[in-house]
Amino acid sequence: MSGRASARITAAALLAAGTLCATALQAPAAGAAEPPGTSAAQNAKKAAAFWTADRMRAAKPLDLLSGARKKLTAAAARAASGPPAHAVPRGKKAAVPPSLPLPAVTSFPQAGGPWTGGGKVTSTTGRVFFTYKGRQASCSGDAVNSKNGSTVLTAGHCVKLEGAWHTNWVFVPGYKDGQAPHGKWAATKTLSTPQWTASEDINYDVGAAVVAPVDGKRLTDEVGGQGVAFNTGYLKKMYAFGYPAAAPYDGSKLIYCSGTTIKDPTFSKDHGLACNMTGGSSGGPWFTQFDEATGTGLQSSVNSFGYTFLPNTMFGPYFGDDAKELYNRAQGS
Repeated sequence: MSGRASARITAAALLAAGTLCATALQAPAAGAAEPPGTSAAQNAKKAAAFWTADRMRAAKPLDLLSGARKKLTAAAARAASGPPAHAVPRGKKAAVPPSLPLPAVTSFPQAGGPWTGGGKVTSTTGRVFFTYKGRQASCSGDAVNSKNGSTVLTAGHCVKLEGAWHTNWVFVPGYKDGQAPHGKWAATKTLSTPQWTASEDINYDVGAAVVAPVDGKRLTDEVGGQGVAFNTGYLKKMYAFGYPAAAPYDGSKLIYCSGTTIKDPTFSKDHGLACNMTGGSSGGPWFTQFDEATGTGLQSSVNSFGYTFLPNTMFGPYFGDDAKELYNRAQGS
């Protein structure tokens, strides 16, 4: 076995004890056929209605179990045997601005704590709820500016895991202890990068959802949208947000970390950030050029995983051309 394959496999095997937590509900999954006699809008309404306050409070972060570890390890081995499936090369730096201007970052660092700064991030960031193997679970996500006004970015494993797309996927922006102050936005379509879709390659753990309108209104018309940036490089000042639901957190509050990122020195090509967020934060946004006063920035990664031997450190995928292609597919849907 090559050194590259061994590194990939080792990294995959360590994911379960980290911050990977998949839970999803979507209506329907990408590429899945709708039940006879139903429409995407009808499925979206059913999914939103399913997630009552009690069910949202009871949803648990779903770490990878032993069986999932084996499957993800096997997927990593297949990916390591050659170039990633449908690999998309990285390209030139590109960015989509948020709804408000971007003043300079004002303070660093923060290893993890409740966000009390207000601003747009409190309405664009939310919890993601879905069913995974009969379990009610949660991740995090973020509403971003897009042509369709209905695009949410999250982690790849928050839309698909172990070869199966999650079902009844719902995004709850600004979630507060069982409440949905900005509504429940059910997905009509979920997508991921070609590399995650084909082999669940951790380097491309990025997902997206297109959500149905609520009362005739589009998502970002109601909550605003963050900017998005691609190919921005490493070693950047970044803020990470999410709704961790595993101890010492309980999923009831928006938590953040901030600091200067590193490049993963071990198994992946991801960004790393000193951060104590736990399961449930997966899919939450990482921002460059984040302004604390307005709560806006350029989303440049998502919470993805952590290593058992490197506690209090979160890793997030590099937003290259593959992530840009995913964003364009989502906003064009």
